[in-house]
Amino acid sequence: MVIPMLTRSSQPAGEARLRYLDADIEVLAPGDYVVCAVTSRKIPVQALRYWSVDRQEAYWDADAASSRMVPAKD
Repeated sequence: MVIPMLTRSSQPAGEARLRYLDADIEVLAPGDYVVCAVTSRKIPVQALRYWSVDRQEAYWDADAASSRMVPAKD
């Protein structure tokens, strides 16, 4: 008798494609994570808290989000 290995979930592994809305996200293609536009770190979709609707980008944390939103000083 062969016992199948347990699977993590039916959600595919890899990068998700999301549309960032004002207070929500829309899943265009399911996945486990998105990539921070500032740090390039992988953000688990379940942990995503910071994004820009205008830029359609995700951010690792508030510091990354604010660094992207504030213009650089010359």
